[in-house]
Amino acid sequence: MCKRVAILGSTGSIGRQTLSVIAAHPDLFKAVLLTANSSVDLLAEQAAAFGVRAAVICRSELEGRLQTLLAGTSVKALSGMDAVCEQVAAEDVDIVVTSTVGFSGLRPTLAAIRAGKTIALANKETLVAAGSLVMKLAAEKGVGILPVDSEHSAIFQCLQAAGDNRVSKIHLTASGGPFRTWPREQIAATTKDMALKHPSWNMGNKITIDSATMMNKGFEVIEARWLFDTPPSKINVVVYPESVIHSMVEFEDGAVIAQMGMPDMREPIQLALSYPQRLPLDNKKIDFAALGSLNFFEPSYENFPCLGLAFKALEKGGNIPCAMNAANEVAVAAYLKDKIGFYDISDVISRTMDAVTFIADPSEEDIFQTNDLAAEISARMI
Repeated sequence: MCKRVAILGSTGSIGRQTLSVIAAHPDLFKAVLLTANSSVDLLAEQAAAFGVRAAVICRSELEGRLQTLLAGTSVKALSGMDAVCEQVAAEDVDIVVTSTVGFSGLRPTLAAIRAGKTIALANKETLVAAGSLVMKLAAEKGVGILPVDSEHSAIFQCLQAAGDNRVSKIHLTASGGPFRTWPREQIAATTKDMALKHPSWNMGNKITIDSATMMNKGFEVIEARWLFDTPPSKINVVVYPESVIHSMVEFEDGAVIAQMGMPDMREPIQLALSYPQRLPLDNKKIDFAALGSLNFFEPSYENFPCLGLAFKALEKGGNIPCAMNAANEVAVAAYLKDKIGFYDISDVISRTMDAVTFIADPSEEDIFQTNDLAAEISARMI
């Protein structure tokens, strides 16, 4: 049966690679809905090429442009977040790939879960900001959440191989980013152009900066806590620059199962779409002889304080991870505009986490209010 796919954020890196997977298996997957924030020309091009039912541009002022570009096609052109949430719940959607960046991915993900859609989750911020709410709702609706991040896909695969055996520890691998071996003084003087040069992965600007600060890995720790119902004490981060082992799971007898593959996001994307089946993929395979040695290091919490802030937010719980995420979004945007320095990012996040009123068991409304308040506090600091 052909799975009908909605892609939230189709013009981004994950969205484009998802479309390439769909194009490689047209008998198994059909794109029916595409959304984008502002890349209206590319969205229209994708929508026409894949013959989707609807395309939604989140910025409403661009709807006229989208309609003009799609004139003469059968694609329905829409705009706004309300339209996104309405369309993901449509009857012809089987699986929703959430590949948007930032807190904006939460609302349509919740709408898709309420409609009973399977979620292929690539939006980290959804579980960072509202992990308890999202996982509780998914359980109530009987909705599967399949990880697309390479690290969480790796853990998921290792756990599938492990059966019912109890996990001792989850080891999240981290490339370490472009500043892995640099001293703190040198990192402090970096520019955004230096931070945007990731050694292993080709990603969007925001995620690449998150990788440079290691906040990205902090987000993944929080995601792992919710995806795999694992306490923070059982989640370990290890720096591993080769980026071939995507993560590992350790068991009570000391045995470790690792998932390996060359850096190519199409692999976890395709598995999320095809699960439990594995499909052929035209990608580079591992040459173990050429690979040589594998190197592992402890992360430096002094050089990369954002990683420690993520563990702190997770330990505190409640609405604090949401505040941390909101502050990070504002601070990274400011860094990309050369308004603040590298270590100002973690400083803004830490101060915002301290400034937000703690709510131990936040409602959905509390989460959205916390996001807005934390973003306002952070912007005022900057």
